[in-house]
Amino acid sequence: MTQKARSVLSSAIRFTLVIVATAVCLFPVYEMVTTSLKLEVDAFTVPPKWLFIPTFENYVAVLEKAGFFRYFVNSLIVAVSSTATSVFVAALAAYPLAKNRFHGKRGVLGATLFLRMIPPVILVVPVYVFFNSIRLSNGLVSLFIVYTALNLPFAIWILRTFMMELPYELDESAFLDGCSPFSVFLKIVLPLTTPGIAVASIFSFRLSWNEFILSLVLTNRNTRTLPVAVSLYITDTGTEWGKITAIATIIAIPAFIFTFTAARSLIAGLTAGAVKG
Repeated sequence: MTQKARSVLSSAIRFTLVIVATAVCLFPVYEMVTTSLKLEVDAFTVPPKWLFIPTFENYVAVLEKAGFFRYFVNSLIVAVSSTATSVFVAALAAYPLAKNRFHGKRGVLGATLFLRMIPPVILVVPVYVFFNSIRLSNGLVSLFIVYTALNLPFAIWILRTFMMELPYELDESAFLDGCSPFSVFLKIVLPLTTPGIAVASIFSFRLSWNEFILSLVLTNRNTRTLPVAVSLYITDTGTEWGKITAIATIIAIPAFIFTFTAARSLIAGLTAGAVKG
């Protein structure tokens, strides 16, 4: 076999593996969307019905259900506010951790990493007891505080990594020009860490938008979020899979939009310094 033939075969194998891996990853999304467009009798036929007439009955039933738009607004408020707050506070914490030397720095970094490893489900009981004792349970404020706290460790480590790549000469030049440390952080460091902010924002938003167990415990019928609303379709008479997949598809859309929007900032930031003048 010639070198050219081996190269073509190698490329074909890699391309095939990429196609197979992509199909495996996207199949659950395909199944979710197609199930939401099927009637209940068609959703679980054996063998599966690949060709069917799409129907939007499940989406209509979900959108017309009382409280859906309130749950959507609750999710949006909590996710956006906690993401913005956690990323900004994480940037304030990451800057001195990346640029300054002080006693106890390793301990702070280690504690931050340890907090990231704690599963949210372990926090359910103590968090509920705490917020119930200060009468902040059953509200969006408690979710905002918890999600901000959960997002902070990961965001700090991400932003610290990006800030460590910035040359300290930029800070020194700004200090010589009379800038205060906060002005340097706000006007120089933050714009140059746009890729890190995009990465931290994507992960923070997805956690706040999709989180279920804490939202289930800390909210009531008026303040529950969309992931909790999914459980409303699991009843004593059965599980309404068509409506569950419909609302799951609706939940996924804002997350995809936010991810791809933030990814554009990520790519733009990574390529901004790739070409030197």
